[in-house]
Amino acid sequence: MNILLLRPHPGNDRFGLGPFFRVEPLGLEYIGAALRAHGHTVSAADLRFRPGAATWVRRTRPRLVGISCLHALEYERVVETAREVRRASPDAFIFVGGHAAAAFPAPLECDAVDAICRDDGEEIVPLVAAALAKGGRLDEVPGLRLREPDGWRDTPCLDRQTCLDLVPLPARDLVDRHRSGYHCLLFKPVWLVETARGCPHRCSFCSVWQLYGRSCRERSIAAVVEDFATAGDSIFVADDLFWHNPARSLELADALKKRGVFKRWILVQTRTDLICRSADLMAAWRPLAKDFDIFLGLEAATDKGLAGITKDSGVAESVEAVRLARELRYGINGNFLIDPDWDEDDFRDLWDFVARYGLQRAGFTILTPLPGTDFFREVAPRIARQPWSNFDMHHLLWEPRVGAPRFFELYAETWRRSILNTSGDKSLVDWMKQVRPSQIPYIARVLWRTQRMMKPEAYLREYEATRPRTTEPLVDFSAGACCRGAA
Repeated sequence: MNILLLRPHPGNDRFGLGPFFRVEPLGLEYIGAALRAHGHTVSAADLRFRPGAATWVRRTRPRLVGISCLHALEYERVVETAREVRRASPDAFIFVGGHAAAAFPAPLECDAVDAICRDDGEEIVPLVAAALAKGGRLDEVPGLRLREPDGWRDTPCLDRQTCLDLVPLPARDLVDRHRSGYHCLLFKPVWLVETARGCPHRCSFCSVWQLYGRSCRERSIAAVVEDFATAGDSIFVADDLFWHNPARSLELADALKKRGVFKRWILVQTRTDLICRSADLMAAWRPLAKDFDIFLGLEAATDKGLAGITKDSGVAESVEAVRLARELRYGINGNFLIDPDWDEDDFRDLWDFVARYGLQRAGFTILTPLPGTDFFREVAPRIARQPWSNFDMHHLLWEPRVGAPRFFELYAETWRRSILNTSGDKSLVDWMKQVRPSQIPYIARVLWRTQRMMKPEAYLREYEATRPRTTEPLVDFSAGACCRGAA
């Protein structure tokens, strides 16, 4: 069967660090590998590059089209893509999957979509393809939200979580034509690698642990080593919580060294309290890359702020983790959450914390209730009629305590204290010195786009243009429990 997998353009990327990050569609590469193992002919198109969806449909003539939906801000664009595919191929079976689709499928329930994948696509999509090929019953395929003549309904959940090692290594050749366009920070091209999936913690703003029921699954050491060895020289590890299992992490570091796998650059994501209790683990991993960066969810500058988001760690852990990582020559990139309910003193506390501990490489995102979380359900009355494109963590979804004009003045001032401000401590020339001459146009273009974040008037214009003018709800906020999270 001919199958086409699509990664839509996310749409709204005018604010935030989006210009610094464009990574390969790893989920589609895993699904593509699983489909190929069952004998299907698979094409994948990353619509962040040309051509568009209709052209790909005409080229491949697919019987089955899968569209990824990773983030809530993409819901509207995914529906638009599904409608474009439907016009180009009225008889194709169209399904949507990905993190946002599984966590909260309700916005995707339209006549252009036939089914929504509510669990791991690597297992479910081949079952959908088999049912279509053999004339089987789709209502017997587990893990789907299925459109039927009388409405949408759920099929039974998978009876257990998918073993990650049942899926072959990602079919990266599906997007080889776009490889030079995948980048993170100063590095391009970049390869995305996943060693584990899920998180056992319970941060209130995060939808990952709620989707996977606080579970964490791991790929085998042999599979991860092979993936690292065959990927390129710059690696972004997609795990939400790297080094979660200390014994396995030490074993993996040793196996990579024995295989002779060393990289130019590695970026991982983890927690501060994990670093504080893992000095030996951190030391074991550091030699594996010339430059090794850690992304930390620092989130708040006070213990009260961290407790308010159920972080289950304190500022002392943040400070110690940064100290230990720097001592071992890791680069630290962090993120703080900016609460719309802050007053001016809260902003000043953050500025003082950033200056005191040299955290200018941090980013700053507006606290956003992500669909599929308890937080989302709690604040539903405050976010009625918000367009999904505003759920990018850089838009206000409700009126802030200090008023929108003053909030954006304080928010822009926060960004001006970061290294992205080319009028600040790190000039455009300083940035240029860190990249090869051939990459100067790329970094100049990215930095030019990010300077918008230093301008309060740009945020205010966007706020006035996109905020809802009615209180009528956009969707049923109680709908769409994911399969795994509901288990």
